[in-house]
This record gives sequence, C-alpha cells and structure tokens, in this order.
Amino acid sequence: MDEFLERFQARAQAVRDRGIPPLEGEARKVFIEGAERDYFDYSLIASADWSVEDGNLILKISLSG
Repeated sequence: MDEFLERFQARAQAVRDRGIPPLEGEARKVFIEGAERDYFDYSLIASADWSVEDGNLILKISLSG
C-alpha cells in the first residue's frame, strides 16, 4: 500500500513538473485546469493514511491542511 501511495505522489509531482504544450486560448485554459485537477487528485491520495478494517481498505485524508 505504501508503494501505491508513493506512485500517486510521483504522479502528482510529474503533473506539477510537466510543461504546457504550445496551446492557445481555450485549449490552453482547458489543459491547465485539467492539470490542476490531476495534481489535486493525485496529491490527495498520496497524502492519505491507510488501514485495513473488517477486510476493507480505508484511506483517511486530512481536511485540516
């Protein structure tokens, strides 16, 4: 499970580090918004604490920052 979370951390970093392709106007805006959502999603999962309870994988994500 720790390796799984590390992969999400690596994905978040890859999204942050990648450049913006040569897009203009609305296409550029859509690309940037998608990258921001990807980073947010990946970093949320990467920051989760995990446990197994009653045969279920539980991911706990702190909302306090």
